[in-house]
Amino acid sequence: MVSTARARVREPAGNLPADVTSFVGRRREITLTKRLLAESRVVTLTGPGGVGKTRLAMRVAGNMRRTFRDKSWCVELEDVRDGSLVVDAVIEQLGIGGPTGGEDIDTVIEQLKSREMLLVLDNCEHVIEDVALLVDAVVRWCPGVRVLTTSRQSLGVAGEATLVVPPLQVPDIEHLPPPEAYEQFASVRLFVDRARAAVPQFEVTADNATALMRLCHHLDGNPLAIELAAVRLRSLSLQQLEERLAERYDLLTEGRRGAPARQQTLRALIDWSYELASDQDRLTWARVSVFSGSFDLAAAEHVAGNGLSDADVLSAIHSLVDKSVLMREEEGGEVRFRLPHTLREYGQDKLAEFGELETMQQRHCSWYADLAGRFAAEWIGPDQIAWVNRLRSDHGNLRVALRTAAANPGTAGAALRMCTDLWQYWGIRGLNGEARHWLDQVLATTPREMPERVRALRVSAWFALLHGDVETVQPTLEQATVLATQRGEETEKAHLALVRGMAAFAQNDSPRAAALLEDALGQFRKHEISVGELFALFGLGLIKGLGEDPEAGLGVLGEGIRLSGGLGELYWHSYLLWASAQVEARRGDLERAETAAKEALRLQRKLDNRLGIAFSIDALAWIAQQQGRHDRAARLFGAASAVWDAVRAAPGFWAPFATDHDEHEALARTALGESAFQEAFDRGHQLSLAHTVDFALEVKRHARPRAEDNVHPMPLTRREQQIAELVAQGNTNKEIAESLVIAQRTVEGHVQNILTKLDFSSRAQIGGWVAAQKASDASDIAPR
Repeated sequence: MVSTARARVREPAGNLPADVTSFVGRRREITLTKRLLAESRVVTLTGPGGVGKTRLAMRVAGNMRRTFRDKSWCVELEDVRDGSLVVDAVIEQLGIGGPTGGEDIDTVIEQLKSREMLLVLDNCEHVIEDVALLVDAVVRWCPGVRVLTTSRQSLGVAGEATLVVPPLQVPDIEHLPPPEAYEQFASVRLFVDRARAAVPQFEVTADNATALMRLCHHLDGNPLAIELAAVRLRSLSLQQLEERLAERYDLLTEGRRGAPARQQTLRALIDWSYELASDQDRLTWARVSVFSGSFDLAAAEHVAGNGLSDADVLSAIHSLVDKSVLMREEEGGEVRFRLPHTLREYGQDKLAEFGELETMQQRHCSWYADLAGRFAAEWIGPDQIAWVNRLRSDHGNLRVALRTAAANPGTAGAALRMCTDLWQYWGIRGLNGEARHWLDQVLATTPREMPERVRALRVSAWFALLHGDVETVQPTLEQATVLATQRGEETEKAHLALVRGMAAFAQNDSPRAAALLEDALGQFRKHEISVGELFALFGLGLIKGLGEDPEAGLGVLGEGIRLSGGLGELYWHSYLLWASAQVEARRGDLERAETAAKEALRLQRKLDNRLGIAFSIDALAWIAQQQGRHDRAARLFGAASAVWDAVRAAPGFWAPFATDHDEHEALARTALGESAFQEAFDRGHQLSLAHTVDFALEVKRHARPRAEDNVHPMPLTRREQQIAELVAQGNTNKEIAESLVIAQRTVEGHVQNILTKLDFSSRAQIGGWVAAQKASDASDIAPR
């Protein structure tokens, strides 16, 4: 069991991640980045680790999303360690693609050339050459796309503008302002925000404000350094923290005088955090640095538990979270942990010093190879949604484990097993290109006699078929058949017959396809292989149902529906329903066909099965055309086209569907007329996936969020609200100071702080914001 033409609808604002902590400062950098993006097609934010490049990029992208017709989109590359997977990561995370047998830059260009969007590529430095090639091509051929990247070095592409992200504004230690003006500095505001998160009772007073400002000066405005320092207030006062930091810095710089000052300060904080940790915590920190992205407690206990008990690892994880070394994330009731990029690099350096790097990499590989194996073994059952979500969360770790296994001849068999264990997951996610990448790489480096090769070749042939790469399918199947025969692997022969039968079906050779699937089905039943039996029932029922005996086909499909229902599984159940819809539509029972297709689509949405969604929406388009609902049919054809592109497939890859698809589309086009059909098609093509499925299922989605879902916390303190009100009334700083009986310099600091927090540049904007707040409050209390 596992724990858990344009659309006329309001589209989501890209795929930008939500902020989980408050954003402080950066008004100048935001403005400058926007200006650079207005002038240059490519802007790269550079700077050392921990300086806040990613947060700045996401804030700019969020602010600018309405500037672009197709909004702002982010591709996270931190977990992509193989440069050849950069393009595939872009295709996957943007949900784009096209019917091609390969994963190349042309696929991205084809899909982005007519879009107007801001594309954020985050954490590029480790795959800089591949990112540069991609960005150069996008800039050349996609005139509506602007690119914002974050990297520790520039890309070096033509027309690139770079912005070195500076640290947050810090006080001048030689000219500190009065204690009450501390909030004018972004670094101080961030420290206070994080300090209150660590110690809720923390307050800035006249007695400690000066020490606070001096401390932030010493931290050089580096956000990661501030995060690490703030948590120390649990055991130290501000004054003590300042003194200890000065000691740490002096010790560090004695041995590293060549390093830039700001990097020395961050290193001092990291070293200090490391040295204050217990031996157990240090060891755990180093060992969990082999994870990519986030990880759960069970994985940490296995990988880091070499000589440590589960209780030891749990205690260390809690301690590292408490020290702000590990970040705790929770989604859907699942708790996971993540090391910030800079702290992960530090941990790996320590792991190499311990001589444990290779050992921990192998333990990491072993855990995720076992996870993939359990997924394959437990796939046919009621936990499919949980399994897909689990593997999606660990996608980066699965990639790292595959790379580790593939690089070592002693674990090549494990690499082959992982590839074949993950085939259903890759297929559901539409990651056909990534699947072929790993299969091709591992098959090219493993000896012919390795027993896992038969299954890997068979899975490779299946993904080639999904890609429409028919020329590759048959030779690959022949290699697998020879090996299976030599080894006497009868069950694998049944799987090969199944794939060979589906390939024959794709090429419109239904008699041969049916014979092969009948043989495979018998073998699967003999050996009680449920996954093969369900696949064969689906294929055989579809072939018979679309042939001369639809009743027999529906009988076979009904048998599969009952079997899958009894097992509580959704994947094959949805495909069997879709196949039933195809047969019912072909013989004219449109009510039954529509009911089955919609139920299939509901299940496919739960699994996020993109290929299945494409098939089901296409079927509903055919049904709508036969019902005379031609505008709906045209929009569904357009919507299906976008999903086909996203999974890099097409109805034309399957000859039995290609003719019917083209015929129904042509009939709808004729009924509507070319112009009206194309307009409806374009509207469907531009729908987001969520709106596509809602439209296909004919369910309504609330156009606007409820008021209570749209509430934002007040960004200003009580004093700042009071001053903002007076600014809105037209008072000068001097008049406000006299009214509140405070120093004019204090008012100036508060006004500057208000402008920074609200991302404004004028007092008039403050006045407009105050008026909007009053209007919002009035509407909330108005009678309904």
